Amino acid sequence: MVGFNFTAIVTGGAGLLSAFAPNYLSLIVLRFMVGVGLGGGPVLGSWFLEFIPAPNRGTWMVMFSAFWTVGTIMEASLAWAVMPAFGWRWLLALSSLPSFALLLFYPVTLESPRYLCMKGRIAEAVHVLETMARVNRVTLPSGRLVSGHRTELHEIGDSSETAQLVTTKKHNTGDLATKSEIGGLNAILKLLSPNLIRSSLLLWTVFLGHAFLYYGLVLLTSELNHGNRICGSEEGAELTTAAHINDENLYRNVFITSFGEVPGLLLSAAIVDKIGRKLSMSSMLYISCLCIAPLMFAQTEALTTVFLFGARVCISASFTVLHIYAPEIYPTAVRATGVGFASSIARFGGILCPLVAVGLVHACHQTAAILIFITVMLVSGIAVSYFPLETSGRKLSDHIAA
Repeated sequence: MVGFNFTAIVTGGAGLLSAFAPNYLSLIVLRFMVGVGLGGGPVLGSWFLEFIPAPNRGTWMVMFSAFWTVGTIMEASLAWAVMPAFGWRWLLALSSLPSFALLLFYPVTLESPRYLCMKGRIAEAVHVLETMARVNRVTLPSGRLVSGHRTELHEIGDSSETAQLVTTKKHNTGDLATKSEIGGLNAILKLLSPNLIRSSLLLWTVFLGHAFLYYGLVLLTSELNHGNRICGSEEGAELTTAAHINDENLYRNVFITSFGEVPGLLLSAAIVDKIGRKLSMSSMLYISCLCIAPLMFAQTEALTTVFLFGARVCISASFTVLHIYAPEIYPTAVRATGVGFASSIARFGGILCPLVAVGLVHACHQTAAILIFITVMLVSGIAVSYFPLETSGRKLSDHIAA
């Protein structure tokens, strides 16, 4: 659970300090550190996944992702309330507080028993399982827990009374080989092993595309209307004044489109286990193309908000399913590393999207900007269709297949 503390301390600390930044350069550096801390976030999703049995794993992971949506809406609400009256420093300071609250849960957070078995820490894994059984008022199946290179620990949380936990009294050489599979540069290189390279490359492409689309749609919420005013106005002085007056409308529009993630969450929960991960993602990406296509041409503020709301419903649903799918395709040995590295690739999408959502729109190239978004949606949808595995209902694996 090192990633747990890392995410909370770095994100919260740098976030709070950025509220006191004396100049623009220090603000950029501190916000960069916030991004570094947030990079540990996917570790929490991988950790949670390893406690859930396969049959309803998709639904539970959607529930886990719901807190991202709640946070998005809370942040939009906070900006709407704080920014016009108190400014950005108060917004950054208040936004850092939830990260510190995360530390309160660390003492009661259990380590993943799968991870402990991979490290050969069998006694600690058994203790975690016993704690889980006691909290849920059930008894563990009879037997002893085995951690060996050839033994996969599938779905310990299975409620079947006939399930058996088996163990060994000694650690063989397989355990030592297992330990070497975890962590560091070796784990990153394993992502490009023959059995994983296709999944890894496609996953990086789709993560990059989703981050570009998700954050780009957030930026478009404010930039399209502002861009329309710039391109449709011949009086620059009046334009600046109008943009300032409409600041409150900006926060209102961001708040409204943020609620698009709620139906997106409900939609992903409804389809993720019924039609599968791959079809869920690809269908949402293609539908989002239809939602955003009318924005190739200038629309009224109301219509722009409606179309962006629909696109955000689809992209948030697809992104939620992607965060479920990604840890499922990797074995325990490289799961956290694989998801973390894919999330790092996604940050480049977040870096590139302002060039399109802000730069092109401000340069009065709205049609070109929307066409780029549609292209990224289509490419991401096609990449999803080439994923080698459908993981719905599939048990997690612990080791990379030979």
